[in-house]
Amino acid sequence: MPKVYARRRLSILAAFAGLIAMAGIFTGPTASAALPTPVSAATARTYLASLSVKTENRTGYNRDLFPTWITISGACNTREYVIKRDGSNVVTNSACTATSGSWYSVYDGATWTAASDLDIDHLVPLAEAWDSGASAWTTAQRQAFANDVTRPQLIAVTDNVNQQKSDQDPAEWMPPLSSYACTYVRAWVQVKYYYNLAVDSAEKAKLSSVLSGC
Repeated sequence: MPKVYARRRLSILAAFAGLIAMAGIFTGPTASAALPTPVSAATARTYLASLSVKTENRTGYNRDLFPTWITISGACNTREYVIKRDGSNVVTNSACTATSGSWYSVYDGATWTAASDLDIDHLVPLAEAWDSGASAWTTAQRQAFANDVTRPQLIAVTDNVNQQKSDQDPAEWMPPLSSYACTYVRAWVQVKYYYNLAVDSAEKAKLSSVLSGC
């Protein structure tokens, strides 16, 4: 059963009442992030073999060089779009801000009922993309990468887990929930392949190791 967290102190009675009210959500499968399905492990292994192996270079990196968040649909920007996509029973207001819903974080197995407890993770971090070839892109190309909802690149996850990940690659950080490892590396390789980004030697070794068991 996924863990359920609360960020506010509640009285015992209020907490009990809240659990009863939410019973319909937590007695069955919780909301699952709707990350676009990554390529298969076999395809990911093929993609990985074709990626260039290079030493990373972060010279000149600035997050502002990757404009976020842009309008995706109607009043929804990229963050709001992913929050709505990745949740269950999400209710939004006229500005597309989520006012209620349930979100399951595949990185750590936690379930949240407040959108403010979520970050939108760039699965391949912006700084990692810069290191791997995006430094040569135009601003428009970097904007497209930073707001890509078509590839498995953006996902709603527990905020502090995303902050722990920061801009690390799989050789340095993997999701705490080990059952998500295969999906994570398949998505990572697919994004790097699509955008023609390089990998460093330690990153490739880790990706190869995980994919060998998928």
